[in-house]
Formats: sequence, C-alpha cells, structure tokens
Amino acid sequence: MENLIFSLNATVPVFLLMVLGYILKLFKLMDEPFVKTLNAFNFKITLPVLLFRDIAESDFYSVWDTSYVLYCFFVTLFCIVVIWFLTGLFYKNKAHTGEFVQASFRGSAAVLGVAFIQNIYGNSGMAPLMIIGTVPLYNMAAVTILSFTGPGAGGLSRASFKKSIRGIVTNPIIIGIILGMVISMSGFRLPIILEKSIDSVSSLATPLALIGLGAGFEGRKALREIKPTIICTVVKLLVQPLLFLPLAAYMGFRDEKMVALLIMLGAPTTVSCYIMAKNMGHEGTLTSSVVVATTFLSSITITFWLFILRSFGMI
Repeated sequence: MENLIFSLNATVPVFLLMVLGYILKLFKLMDEPFVKTLNAFNFKITLPVLLFRDIAESDFYSVWDTSYVLYCFFVTLFCIVVIWFLTGLFYKNKAHTGEFVQASFRGSAAVLGVAFIQNIYGNSGMAPLMIIGTVPLYNMAAVTILSFTGPGAGGLSRASFKKSIRGIVTNPIIIGIILGMVISMSGFRLPIILEKSIDSVSSLATPLALIGLGAGFEGRKALREIKPTIICTVVKLLVQPLLFLPLAAYMGFRDEKMVALLIMLGAPTTVSCYIMAKNMGHEGTLTSSVVVATTFLSSITITFWLFILRSFGMI
C-alpha cells in the first residue's frame, strides 16, 4: 500500500494539471492561439531555463554518466530500427508505416520526464542526460522515417536533412542543457540577482507545460485506426518498458536515472509527432489516435511501472 501511495503521489498531480488544462480549454478560458503560444513559450523559455538551472547548480563531474547517456541513445536506436523493420514486414497499410513507427518510439521525454522527476525528487535530476541521449535521435529518425514512407515518398531530401540538423542545433532545450553544462564545468557561480530571476522563470516550467499539454489534448478525435492504435499503444506504454527497464536495473541504474528511463520508454506519444507527420504530407489520423490513446492510458501504465519499480527498490 505504501508503494502504491508513493506511485499515485508521483503521477496523479501531474495528470491533474493536464486535466486542468483540458477543462480550461473546454470552458473556453484558453483558446487555440493561446495554447499554441503557451506551448511555444514553454518549449523556448521555461523548460530550457529549468534544465539550465538544475545543471548549472550541480557538480557536473559527479552528475555526468557516459554509460547512462549511451544506454539511452542505443536503446532508443534499437527500438527505432526494430519497430521500423517489424512494421515493414507485418503492417500492410504502407501509407501509415511512418506514422506507426514514429508514434511507437517518440514519447514526451522533455515535458513529462522533467515533471515526474521533479515531482518525486524536487529537481529535474537525470532528465537532461536522458534528453541528450534521445531527443536529437528522435528528431533525426522521425525526419528520415517520414521521408521514406507515406504517400508520394521520395526519400530523404537534402532540404529535409538540413532542416533536421538545424532543428537539433537550434533546439532551445538542448541549448539550455549545453549552457548549463558549460557553467557547471567552469565552476562559475551566477550572481544572486540572476539566480533568483532564473528560479522564478524555471518555477513556471512544469505547471505551464502540463497545463498546455492538457489544453492541446483533442479527446473528441475519433480513434478511426483502432487495431494499429492498440498495437502502437501497447508497444509504447508496455512492451518497451518491459524489455529495457530490467536491463537498466541489471546495469545498476536507480532512482532519478530509472524514472527518466521509464519516461523515455513509456511516456505517451508526443503531440509533435502529429504536427511533424502533417507537415511532411502524411494523413495524421493514426498519429492523432495514438496520441489520444497513449495520453489517456499512460496515467494508469506509468503509475503501474512506478509501483513495480518502487516495490523492487529501484526508486
């Protein structure tokens, strides 16, 4: 019972903020343009500032773990390659192959990763290291897969490749992490005035990001691709954590590292999957269905995985 209460305390407040965002949108206290601006503000300002602060205030040499970053990278790469290969063999609707693959591996690592770890441990913990190992790979793989699949696919063009690289280099979250690492490694202490200002901005990150995520939730979208949606949801929320969390435990990862890995493997499919799929000429129906299904069901599955990890003394 104690482990169950711990798990509920870690997940319920996070999802309640998402529900609040959905209710505010439902009662027209937030409209579509405002939600779009809010999400952009969170992505470009509050989350990068939060990650910058937590890294800059830590001892980089005691926090950095090369094996952990490599584990995040290679597990993500393995999932992408295997899912793409198996989907090509067994999924007959070739027009939706790219959507299925992207929605299966690409989770909401930054927003939910930071939210859960901060809710449990009080700071972003190992989320920045997990983000370094996964987010650039997410972006590169998504562009590649969507370019080679779907209606009128012509392969990976030079323009789309350059756009992907530019997106990684200019990603505000990655920039915030790198700047935090530079400050931490240099041993430089920020002036008190600047520290307090950064603390004020970073305190907005988690609640605003979750409210924005909930407000952008389109629950009324019909789950028109039921069978692939179910398969994709099971892969995203259950199969990947089941395969790779035991391996992570064997390698000795615990506490914040394990929670960050859980989010990397079992977080709901990010809304940016739908945006990218539509922008690259895909229909987007399957992606939106998976976003709805995984977001709704992750409140149960993440609580379940936290309960299991807590019961085995992993967190």
